[in-house]
Amino acid sequence: MAKEKISVQIEGGKATAAPPLGPALGPMKVNIGQVVAEINKKTAGLAGMQVPVTVTVDTETKAFEISVGTPPASALIKKESGVEKGASNPLTEKVADLKIEQIIKIAMTKQDSLLGKSLKEQCKEIMGTCQSMGIMVEGKPVQEAFEDLNAGMFDKKIASKKTELTKEELKTLDEERKRLHAEIEAKRAEYENKAKSVLAAMEGKTRAEKKAAMVQAGLPEAIIKQFLPSDEPAAGAKGAPAAKGAPAKK
Repeated sequence: MAKEKISVQIEGGKATAAPPLGPALGPMKVNIGQVVAEINKKTAGLAGMQVPVTVTVDTETKAFEISVGTPPASALIKKESGVEKGASNPLTEKVADLKIEQIIKIAMTKQDSLLGKSLKEQCKEIMGTCQSMGIMVEGKPVQEAFEDLNAGMFDKKIASKKTELTKEELKTLDEERKRLHAEIEAKRAEYENKAKSVLAAMEGKTRAEKKAAMVQAGLPEAIIKQFLPSDEPAAGAKGAPAAKGAPAKK
């Protein structure tokens, strides 16, 4: 009994007969509409995320089986935290907060692809990803949350596999996310104003001198790259002024 497989990435709940799925299934003479409907049914809970899907087709009977993988841990974390992206600088910025129940939920979803042998170890892996994204756990930087995890503070919830939050808890997390976002925006505006002030004071100076002044002012690299003028032409280059004391080229 011959079987063929195709593997594609689709947005959860939004598979269609358009590429990449339709053209790949066409030669197999399978009912594409049924395949699409089944995929959307299986991935409905993963809306907004790219999901790996494998369709296995019996080339004789045209029967098919669908297996759905899981999105990357980072995608699941973004969905749970309600953010579109992680922090640009996770060391200094925090964009959201997750409860341990949400960490457990993600760890259980990804358990087949995690290295940890226990759910507690798998939760630690997910928390590590949160740390790289600037997302706190239980209102604390992840390093501190690690200490609580190791001390057994979350053992009961992990043992019971508790994954649900109350409406009040979800509301609190949403308010915290908005507060953190407002802090980041305010800090960015402060950095931008400082960058403009430094550059205004350094007018006429070289790019290297301007950069040194911006670094000394404590501006983040991202802000420096955004506001620092592009490389200035070297002395003697076409259109550049001649070096002091050197004859101008005719």
